[in-house]
This record gives sequence, structure tokens and C-alpha cells, in this order.
Amino acid sequence: MSATVQQFHEEEALKKFDRGSAWRLVRYLRPYRRLIAPALLLTLFVNALGVVEPKFFQYALDWYIIPKSLSGLQWLALVFLGVKLLQMLVSYLQAVLFQSVGQHVMYDLRAELYDKLQRQEVAYFDRNPVGRVMTRLTSDVDALNELFTSGVIEGLGDVLMVFAIVGFMAWMDWRLTLVALVTVPLLFAATTWFRKHARRGYDLVRTKLARINSFLQEHISGAQTVHIFNREEKSLGQFHEANDDYRQANIETIFYYAVFFPLVDLIGSLGVALIVWYGGYRVMQNTPAREVLSIGALVAFIQYSQRLFQPIRDISDKYNVFQAALVASQRIFRTLDIPVAITTPAEPKKSGRARGRVEFRNVWFAYKGEDWVLKDVSFTAEPGETVALVGHTGSGKTTITNLLMRFYDVQRGQVLLDGVDVREWDLKALRENFAVVLQDVFLFSGTVEGNIRLGRADISEERIAWAAREVRADGFVERLPEGFKSEVRERGAGLSVGQKQLISFARALAFDPALLILDEATSSIDTETEQLIQQAIERVLRDRTSIVVAHRLSTVQRADQILVLHHGELRERGTHQQLLARRDLYWRLYKLQYADDSRRDALPDPTLGESLQYGD
Repeated sequence: MSATVQQFHEEEALKKFDRGSAWRLVRYLRPYRRLIAPALLLTLFVNALGVVEPKFFQYALDWYIIPKSLSGLQWLALVFLGVKLLQMLVSYLQAVLFQSVGQHVMYDLRAELYDKLQRQEVAYFDRNPVGRVMTRLTSDVDALNELFTSGVIEGLGDVLMVFAIVGFMAWMDWRLTLVALVTVPLLFAATTWFRKHARRGYDLVRTKLARINSFLQEHISGAQTVHIFNREEKSLGQFHEANDDYRQANIETIFYYAVFFPLVDLIGSLGVALIVWYGGYRVMQNTPAREVLSIGALVAFIQYSQRLFQPIRDISDKYNVFQAALVASQRIFRTLDIPVAITTPAEPKKSGRARGRVEFRNVWFAYKGEDWVLKDVSFTAEPGETVALVGHTGSGKTTITNLLMRFYDVQRGQVLLDGVDVREWDLKALRENFAVVLQDVFLFSGTVEGNIRLGRADISEERIAWAAREVRADGFVERLPEGFKSEVRERGAGLSVGQKQLISFARALAFDPALLILDEATSSIDTETEQLIQQAIERVLRDRTSIVVAHRLSTVQRADQILVLHHGELRERGTHQQLLARRDLYWRLYKLQYADDSRRDALPDPTLGESLQYGD
């Protein structure tokens, strides 16, 4: 699809969105009606006080200054000062109420967005960069913040002010009012031009900002790789390009802003000039017999004219806020409207703790289209068994574990747990049956204890200490300044790879899962640490079904069955000795892995019944 055609479809989608967006945004205000109602009354009161202000100047000129009578002028000045103080107080209360409403709405919106993102399937995050997702939760929500806290209410107040001022002007002198309104069509023409061009500019700004956020997230997370491969200059150049695109998008929007508002001021000045010209003529027509237009009324008219164009100018300014919010809300609502593909069925057939029987029945799966990652895979793991998955990178090992926990749904076949299709399980209950230890351990900011417990209040400190002992993590934890209460920095900075891995194992054991998945869990650990973990795993995996994904065949030799995957197909299955005896794919993988061992020629005959261990 060409860029022009794609842009046309996006603009058409935006038009459809515009018609219903306002009502959808109003839905977030409904829970706070009790705060909004008094705030609106305060807005009306503030506007009423603002409308009567020019009348003070009219009365001061006509009653006191021109007649040169000072008697009573001081009281008029005091009343004017009192009105301004009252206006300040009411404006303060109004701002507090609306800011409170706005912050509550932002809280609700962020919570709804985060909840939706938490429930999205893993495939959603495969398609959307983290930086783009962060933009939805931060920048886009902030754009709506200004709309709710000031834009809508102040805009409503400005509209009411326009009608009130026009009404006062017409009551004072309808002919002079018509003269003052001559420039309004020019103002509408300028507003239409601005709206047409600014809308596209704000959309482009949000798109470029999302690109910068995605770039920063990726390159800051991968800063070590950037330094290792001397990619600083290249990375900086790419950032300059993204940053320049964002700057150009903002400059384009600022151009329309810079032209529009001086133009509004010029049109307003033209309106004042017309009032001075015609009003001055009317004042000069005054005679002792009658007063056509007083000087005080003319001054009040000039002030009303200026006040008339000020809210109109502010309404146009609020249109900027509205445009930014509309673009942001479009992106937010698109995120909220994305259906969650993987959910709990209306009437789940299974929940609670599983016995641990796993069955893959003629499973076909592809992440995209028909590029099959798994092809007609079938196997069974009985409760308490350890099943190892081996094969070259990309053979589908990790995919099997992802399907079992229902991070993705299969296109063909079935994945069953305890004889029930995982799609028929209660989703939360299904995943509560699993604990996973990955190669790339993720630790949250907090304490060592918090990273083991992960918010589970039912996991006691005693169980945390037991789990740490079982995986031999207690040794290094006790050496930390505050033991289990020691702070863990972001992503576990300051801890070695092995230490983070041990904490991950303790976390898995503390949760006491029915099934344990070890996905390359020992590939980043030194031999000594691996031996400690292997001893702990042997004790704690009894009566627990476990799926072990590994490249290092030394970690899977005691598995009850080993599944050998090749290009998405299940090519071999059996025990370590059985597969070596076949001298097929597994045997070649085993031989290749130890090809650099100086004792490879001394490898025992695999047909013998010996238990081959790493390095034997």
C-alpha cells in the first residue's frame, strides 16, 4: 500500500473517530459529577463577575470623572476591588475542583490502559515496541490531562463569556454591537484554516515522539552492546535523525500557531478600530438635548470588544489542546479497543492445582501466517516426569513452553493439561500452576525477598529462606549487607549472572508449582554453580512435572524422556542412552557439543549401558 493511500485511510479513520470521541471522553467524567456540578456553577459566577467589570469604568467616567465629582468615586473603587478579590477566591476554588477531577480521570485512564496491556497476549508486545507502549501510558495520557484539567472547562467558560459579552453589548447599543461583530467572519475563516493544518501537524508530532521513545528504550537497554561494538557514533546519528524528524514536526505545528494568534490579534485590533471610529462619531453627535453615546459607554464597549476577542482567542488556543488530546485519545482508544485474544472462557472446564499431565496432540503453530514453527508435534509427559527439549536454535523448543502456558494459542491441534485443552482452563489458574526459570533473568527493583515473593502474601519468610537454601542461594544472600532485605537495583545490577539465576530458582521453588519450566536456565552459569543447582533440582523436582529446554546436553541426561526437535518437527524421543544408541540426530548433537574436548576420542561407546556424565 502506498504512503498516500495509507495516509488517506488513516485520515478517514480519524474522521469517523472524531464523531464519537467527545462522548467517549465524557464517560470518564461521569463518576465525578458531584465535583463537576459545583465547579460549573463557580465558572458561571466567575464569568458573571468578569462581564460586569467594564461597567465600573463606564460609571466612573460618566458619573464621577467627566462631571468632575469625586464624591462616591472611592466607594466605586472599593466595590471594584472587592469584586476582583471575590473573583480570585472563586477562581481558586474552581481550579482546585477541576484539577482534582482531571487527576482522578487521568488515574482511571492510566489504570484502564495498564490493565488492558497486562491482559494482552505476548504477541501484542511482539508487534509493538516497548517505547510505543510507554508513549501511550505517559505522553498520550498527559495530553488528555490538560484537556480535562483546563481545556474543557476553560473552553466552556470562554463560550459562556462570549455570549454574555455579546448580550451586554447588544443591551447597551445594538448598532455598535453590529459594528464590533463585523470582523467575526474573518476570525472564523482564520480558525478554519488553522484547524485544517494544525490537526495533521499534531498527529505527526505524536508519531515522531513515539519513534523517539522506542529508539531510546531500545538503545538505553542495549547500551552495553552499543559500547562493545563501538556503535556510539552510529547510534548517535540514528538518534539525530529521529530527533530531527520530531523537531521538524514541531516546527511545522509552531508555524501555524505563530501565524494564527497574531492574526487573531490583528482581527481584534481591527474590531477595536471600527468601534473607535463609529463610536467616536456617535459620541460627537451628543448634544445638550440628548446623549447619543456617552464616553463611558464607548470605553466600556472598547473593553468589551477586547474581552470578546480574548475568549475567542482562548477558544482557538484550547483548540490546540483539543487537537493534541484528540490525537492522543485516538491512539489510546485504539489500544483499549484491541481485543484480548487470549482470555478465560465464559465457563472454564478446569481450575485449581493440576496433577501435571501434559499432552501435545498434533500441534501446528506459526507466529506469522503459515511460517510453521511447530509441525504436527505430539508427545505426552506424565505427572512427575522430567521432559527435556533439545535441538538447534529455532527448532521450536521455547515455543512449546509458551503454548503450554498459553502465551499463544495453537492454529491446529490441541495442548492439554490434565486431559483438558488449555484453552478451556481458567487462565489465571492455568498459569498459577507454572513456575519458569529463564536464561535471561529479570529482577525487579526492590529487595531480594521481594524478588522471590513477587507480591505473594502467602509465601512466608521461612519458605523464602528454605527455597534459597535448596538452590544454594543462601550463601551469597547472607553475605549481602542486609541479607534478604538487601536492595536490588534495576534488572539486578550489581549481582552476577549466577546470583541472579539462583534468585530466579528460589523464586520458582517458593511458589511450589505443579509444573516447572527451565528454559536454558543454566546456560549462563559457571560449572561450579551449575553443579550446585543440579543437586538442588534433583531434590525439589520429585513429584513435579518439569519441562527442561537446554542446549547443554549435560543438563538433560537424567530426564525421563528427551524430545529432539528439528525445524519444528519432533524427530526423536527417548532416554539419553536410548538416543545415543540410535546414533542419529541426538548422537550428532552430543558429539558436536564435545567436539572441542581434548578427550573426544576417549568417549565411551554410546551403545553401552553406562550413564554418560559431562566430562566423563
